[in-house]
Amino acid sequence: MGGGWERGSAGSAERVGPGTTIEPVSNPVLLVYSNRPEIRERIITAIGRRPAPDVGRVDYLECAAVHEVMTATQGRQADVLILDGEAQPSGGIGISRQIHQEAQVIPPVILVVRRADDRWLATWAGADEILVYPLDPVTAAETVAAVLRRRSAGLVTAVTDTP
Repeated sequence: MGGGWERGSAGSAERVGPGTTIEPVSNPVLLVYSNRPEIRERIITAIGRRPAPDVGRVDYLECAAVHEVMTATQGRQADVLILDGEAQPSGGIGISRQIHQEAQVIPPVILVVRRADDRWLATWAGADEILVYPLDPVTAAETVAAVLRRRSAGLVTAVTDTP
């Protein structure tokens, strides 16, 4: 066999040319939505690349527009959605509500809100967890890790599950 890609069964390594093996990447993907890049960066920085040792490393998918979030959700590209409740023109609360009404498979949703009093609205929108600005890095990482643990335990739908 020459160079090129060889695909094995799920969980097996892929080969690129003789002697080169690349292990498949299975890091959880966290979709972070906000129309403001600095807010997305604050969320990512607060959570970090490894929210807890037992959940491993995470990857991020940044979205600045509603259609990007909806496309990623429909395409099952994210394991957890982290939505900015204050985003414009469409806030994360409305997007969460829309996803819960329209999507066949709904990944866990974490809503980031400015006021603790908005928790009831986030719950109404179907949020699994709520974070309040300003983000505390310990709380943000623990919240994401808890959601990922529940997902791994089958307590929430994984994006690879069929409806």
